[in-house]
Amino acid sequence: MNAKRLCYVCDLVDDPKLIEEYKRYHAKENAWPEITKSIRDSGIIDLEIYILANRLFMIMEVDETFTPERKQMMDAANPKVQEWEKLMWQFQLAPPGAKEGEKWLPMEQIYKLP
Repeated sequence: MNAKRLCYVCDLVDDPKLIEEYKRYHAKENAWPEITKSIRDSGIIDLEIYILANRLFMIMEVDETFTPERKQMMDAANPKVQEWEKLMWQFQLAPPGAKEGEKWLPMEQIYKLP
C-alpha cells in the first residue's frame, strides 16, 4: 500500500480561551470514538494537527481509497460528524481564499528535500 501525504491549513478564532478549549477537544483522552472511526474509514491512515498562535496545520497520510470528495460525502451522511463539525465552527475560521463553508484548505507543496 502506498501512502500519500496531504497537508491542510485552518485558522481559529484569535481568542486564547477558545484556543485552549479547542485544544482540550483534541486531546487524546477527549477524542470522540465516532470521529476517529470516520477518519479511519475514509482511508486516512494517520493524522496530526499542529498549532501556531491561531493557525492550524494538519498532516494526513492517506491510502489509495481516500479522496476529499469521498470524505465529504461520508461526513455529510454521518450525524455524529455533522454534530462535531457544527461544534468546531465556533472555534474555526475559514482561512484567506476559502469559499463559503470551507475551513480546511489544502496546501501546495513548494519544496521537498532532494
